[in-house]
Amino acid sequence: MKLRNSIRPIRLLLLLSGLLALASCRQDETQSLSEYLDYVIENKHIFEAEKEERISRLRNLLGVSNLTPEQEYEINTKLYEEFRKYKLDSAIRYVERNLEIARQLDNKRLTYLSNMYLAQLYSFSGMCVEANQILRSIRSSELPRDLLPVYYEANNRYFQHYATLSSQRSHLHEMNIYRDSLMMVSDPGSFRYRIHLSYKLMGNGKMDEARAILDELLEEVGKDTPLYAETAYAYGYFYRLNKDPEAGKKYFMLSAIADAKSAVKENASFHTLALMYYDQGDLSRAFKYTQAAIEDAVFSNVQFRTTQMSKFYSIINSIYQAKEAKSKSKLQHYLILISVLSLFLVLLFIYVYQQIHKLYRIKEELSRTNGRLMQLNDELHEKNTQLTDSNIIKEQYIARFFDLCSMYIDKLEDYRKSLNKLAQNRQIDELYKQLKSTSMMENELDELYKNFDAIFLNLYPTFVADFNALLVEDERIVLKSEDLLNKELRIYALLRLGITDSVKIASFLRCSLSTVYNYRTKARNKAAISREDFEKNGHANRCAARKQAVTDSTATTFFLYIFLIKYLFTNI
Repeated sequence: MKLRNSIRPIRLLLLLSGLLALASCRQDETQSLSEYLDYVIENKHIFEAEKEERISRLRNLLGVSNLTPEQEYEINTKLYEEFRKYKLDSAIRYVERNLEIARQLDNKRLTYLSNMYLAQLYSFSGMCVEANQILRSIRSSELPRDLLPVYYEANNRYFQHYATLSSQRSHLHEMNIYRDSLMMVSDPGSFRYRIHLSYKLMGNGKMDEARAILDELLEEVGKDTPLYAETAYAYGYFYRLNKDPEAGKKYFMLSAIADAKSAVKENASFHTLALMYYDQGDLSRAFKYTQAAIEDAVFSNVQFRTTQMSKFYSIINSIYQAKEAKSKSKLQHYLILISVLSLFLVLLFIYVYQQIHKLYRIKEELSRTNGRLMQLNDELHEKNTQLTDSNIIKEQYIARFFDLCSMYIDKLEDYRKSLNKLAQNRQIDELYKQLKSTSMMENELDELYKNFDAIFLNLYPTFVADFNALLVEDERIVLKSEDLLNKELRIYALLRLGITDSVKIASFLRCSLSTVYNYRTKARNKAAISREDFEKNGHANRCAARKQAVTDSTATTFFLYIFLIKYLFTNI
């Protein structure tokens, strides 16, 4: 029991899912058919051209010479079949001609047949009085049995059209009487018998039987033919009676498509579709199908359909026009709003463009600034490196300076002790000899110059080559293998170190002031450039030296070193 109770909700859920899926499929199918019907309506001139081509071929047959009246009657009958649901005026003209031929031939059968055809056409065109006169002039008892279906069909159509045109519903009863009479004399296997039978069964509530007949007819008749259009319309009517408007809409669309592709202008499908869409509130489609129905009725001169649609058309047209006016008003408001928004977007675009352009300029400026910062950073790094090198050099040479000072102090101490010893031993002669000797000072000066040359060339390794580059080729200085610098080069080495006072230079090199002047003058005379630029380029521009920070700190060390040595030797 519990299992059954749990299964029921599942079944209900599956049923609901199936119904929803079916409804979705129906909507998709209806939408596709609606779009295809719109396509057919827009291209109905193509199908009308095919119809006109068939009619033109039949008309050409009438131009053949030596046609017999019977042959002309047969061709006119075919033209009547082409025109009766296309152009009523032309169909009437050919039937009237056939009536003349039948009377000329004194053929009662053809005369009856032509009159009954003419009565149907008159009732379609709204000429109910003329149609009634013809039908009342014919006695059914005088007709051959094979013409009785045509007679009852003509009367059935007459009362259907007259009831619509006169708005008298009482005539529908007579229409049904003639329909029953038609079925009594018709072949039970014929299309007209079965289509009328389906309507009668639907009127009596026998839906399953009616549906079975319509299913058989849909399988038998060719698609997109007038008979298919009639059958599909009956099927749509069947679904309307069964309260299934979506399914009914589908078959009314199929009927309208078949009528349009067959160039049938006397049709009920567009009218019915317009009413259904109007009831659903879809005024756009209701107006479109109403227009299609009115155009077909006016084109074919079917007064019955024109009267049927005229009242409805005026109502739906006024509603549609009001809706269109409202839509246009909305559209104007939207257009104004869109224009304002467009203007705002244009201004916003201009503003954004200006900002982007400004950002681009700022970006370029930042890029240049960044490049400059990178360059300055590299220079700063190089300066730091040079300062580090300078500090290292200063540390090295200060240490060397103190080593030399310590060494000279030790030498002086040894020298003092040796002199003291000589004095204690009363070796006065030896003491005077030692005091008068200059060999020690000369040796120390040689050692001083060697240290100077080594330290200077360590600072300026290309000094000799750069200095020679300033001289003419024949006058360039060639040093001995054991020499690093000579006296002339030492003069300019001191100038490179910033010592420009000739007195100081002469004092350091232990030579006369005139000797310094002579060396400098001699070098300027051998210069490859002007004499004014020689010494300037010699110690400022043409030497591939270390940076000035290194030079200045090292030169200071040399000054201390040089003058200390000078002081020591002066006071020995």
